[in-house]
Amino acid sequence: MEVVVAKQQKAKKQINLFYCSECEELALKVAASSDAIQLQSINWRNFDDGFPNLFINNAHDIRGQHVAFLASFSSPSVIFEQISVIFALPKLFIASFTLVLPFFPTGSFERVEEEGDVATAFTLARILSMIPKSRGGPTSVVIYDIHALQERFYFGDDVLPCFETGIPLLLQRLRQLPDAGNITIAFPDDGAWKRFHKLLLNFPMVVCAKVREGDKRIVRIKEGNPEGRHVVIVDDLVQSGGTLRECQKVLAAHGAAKVSAYVTHAVFPKQSYERFTHTHSAGPADQFAYFWITDSCPQTVKAISQQPPFEVLSLAGSIADALQI
Repeated sequence: MEVVVAKQQKAKKQINLFYCSECEELALKVAASSDAIQLQSINWRNFDDGFPNLFINNAHDIRGQHVAFLASFSSPSVIFEQISVIFALPKLFIASFTLVLPFFPTGSFERVEEEGDVATAFTLARILSMIPKSRGGPTSVVIYDIHALQERFYFGDDVLPCFETGIPLLLQRLRQLPDAGNITIAFPDDGAWKRFHKLLLNFPMVVCAKVREGDKRIVRIKEGNPEGRHVVIVDDLVQSGGTLRECQKVLAAHGAAKVSAYVTHAVFPKQSYERFTHTHSAGPADQFAYFWITDSCPQTVKAISQQPPFEVLSLAGSIADALQI
């Protein structure tokens, strides 16, 4: 038995993990969760004209090694410098290359509804599909809870997209709650239900929907009963949070004892997270009991740290596991 365990430990890949500046805290957590991960660094500098002046440290030492890069495409202004590094690393005679992009930021722009629309999800997928091969073959691209599963077909054959989910983190946290036996899962629309319901089959469910009444679109409960339950709204991402707010009001009006929320990607442009903090709420009936997010959007995590009802469920352990695939 001891021999078998020893062989399994030896079989673990040793990973050299590079990361962008925004992801430093997450990278430290990933490395702390596994003795098979060693952090490496990049000098992120700019020339006087503003264009990147980049240097990959220990470029010679990583030859023949497994290499990964932890990226955050939080805005168009930081994508070019990271793409430059992402395209350079596989050419350093490394054994394999994995790109970890927890949040695929253009995922919600995947459709063309009228002529002239640009599906930027396809554009970004095409860019990533051009990552050079390493000595070990195509690049693996790890993404968490991409907005639409069909986006896997936007990637070309020269990369291997690996789609992971943050739902196990939510399940672990729900088991720790004092009212764990009284949880109901709610979805803000049919899309979220299709996306996540098979991962949450052990819970009663409520499905909400937006319906048109005159010139307004309002949230209604389509199916399920929240009365007396601690209802947790689940979705892949949040932007302004308007839909989550409307769902919370409807669920509370139908007798929910408490309402919480979980999203993998807390985008929250223009500090829209403030509408959920307890200091900005109208009172206890207007508050979320918990609002769970992951650290896929590092800037948001930094901004809302220690502000109730927000609680961060880190992807670090999951990323460390994904790097061993």
